[in-house]
Amino acid sequence: MAERPFTGDSFYAYLRDEGKLMGVRCKSCGLLSVEPRNICRACKSRDVEWTEFSGKGKLSTFTCISVAPNRMIDKGYGRDNPYCSGIVTLDEGPRIGGVIRGVDASNPGSIKTGVDVVMDLEDLDPEAPGLAFRPV
Repeated sequence: MAERPFTGDSFYAYLRDEGKLMGVRCKSCGLLSVEPRNICRACKSRDVEWTEFSGKGKLSTFTCISVAPNRMIDKGYGRDNPYCSGIVTLDEGPRIGGVIRGVDASNPGSIKTGVDVVMDLEDLDPEAPGLAFRPV
């Protein structure tokens, strides 16, 4: 795997170009982080490396959004078609936010935390990639 700088651009390039959810592992203390940073937030070591996450986890919390930002309105979401955004605890431990697909955002009571989810790259926008997950 070619070494890339620990930046948001690299994070999204892995996602967009290779379909990989990459994060950082500290070689000194083992801390895993989804944030692409070149220094460990725990031990301050600069001995870090890219590591691939499985893209699997559990939905920890969510919200359903009906007043959408322009990029979501352009995708058809809004007052009459809300979408779900959530925090996923990855199987490897770190948490990350993303859109939760495959749930009924117009009926939040039907969405359960703790459900198994997997990364969903089906409608990844190459111009503005963002993470999405769906229930397994």
